[in-house]
Amino acid sequence: MTVHSESLALSVASISPAMLALAGGLFVALVLLMIILLLRGASHRREQAEEARLRAGESEARMAELLKVQAEMQGRIAAMAEVFGARQSELNQAISQRLDGMSQRVNSTITEQTKSTHENLQRLQERLAVIDAAQNNIQTLAKDVVGLQAILSNKQTRGAFGQSRMETIVADGLPMGAYAFQQTLSNGSRPDCTIRMPNGAPPLVIDAKFPLEAWNAIRDAGSPEAGKIAGQQFRRDMEIHIRDISEKYLIQGETQDTAFLFVPSESIFAEIHENFEALVQKAHRARIVIVSPSLLMLSIQVIQAVLKDQRMRAQAHLIQGEVAILMDDLGRLDERVRKLQGHFAMAQKDIDMVVTSADKLTKRGARIEALEFEAGGDAKPARDSEAPAKSVESRTGLLKLRVVDEE
Repeated sequence: MTVHSESLALSVASISPAMLALAGGLFVALVLLMIILLLRGASHRREQAEEARLRAGESEARMAELLKVQAEMQGRIAAMAEVFGARQSELNQAISQRLDGMSQRVNSTITEQTKSTHENLQRLQERLAVIDAAQNNIQTLAKDVVGLQAILSNKQTRGAFGQSRMETIVADGLPMGAYAFQQTLSNGSRPDCTIRMPNGAPPLVIDAKFPLEAWNAIRDAGSPEAGKIAGQQFRRDMEIHIRDISEKYLIQGETQDTAFLFVPSESIFAEIHENFEALVQKAHRARIVIVSPSLLMLSIQVIQAVLKDQRMRAQAHLIQGEVAILMDDLGRLDERVRKLQGHFAMAQKDIDMVVTSADKLTKRGARIEALEFEAGGDAKPARDSEAPAKSVESRTGLLKLRVVDEE
């Protein structure tokens, strides 16, 4: 430390006065500059402080405005919150009401839909039951068709089927005793049915054997040539059958001079008349009439009417006797009705007289109720043609009542 001080003193001693003066001036200038800078800094700080104070005032004013605005905003927010709360309450109530109404409508709709669905299911079950019944009927019909096909495929059973249908028509249309099945004729032949005609006329013969094999061959023909061959075969079979009927069943004096050939199908009957006109004409010339079920039924009805007319003719004298007895009864009934009419007329006259008397009594009672009293000397008769009135004194002797004798 001592060495350093000594070296500093030596260095100062070595500096010249001019240098010292210059250094002193510089120092003074530096001090002045520092003072100026300090003064300027103080002024600048005062300006900054004033500016900061102004800014603080402005900030406070702005803060006050912001607080005022914030208070207004809070008031508005509170009002809006209150309005929103009221609106939300109304909205919640409206939504609740709408939800309740919608729930009721939905429940009503669901109830109606459930009811409608139940009714539809019930109707569907009924229809299914009807369909099941129809299906059962169809199955039964299919079985019957199969059985019918089996019947028609066999010649004997097919003949029995045609004869059974013919017998049913005859039995339904005619009374018992008016027909006979499989009756033996004088030549030993046995027609399928004989119908007894009125007035002792010979019976009518009906044959139910129809050659259906050849007809089925026509239906089953796969080519025009096969159909033509089957048609020729059917024509030959029909001609043979017509000739057999004419020779076996048309007996002079024992049967009618006309016989029926029964065809058990309307469609076959129509096709025969449409496609085999010559065969139909030949049957007519042989006095054989080809009839379908409907024509046979019509013929049976005509025969039934003829038989009924015959029975009525046979019972005509009995009918006349019954009519005479009926006319006598009718005369007695007319006489009794006229007597009863006279009794009714007399009773009506008596009733009219009773009504007249009742009317008079009613009028007289009305006058008595109205106190229509008169003095004994001034009393007038109730009617000119009636009996004179009787005077009845009252207990006081002042008033008199008018009493008229009834009839």
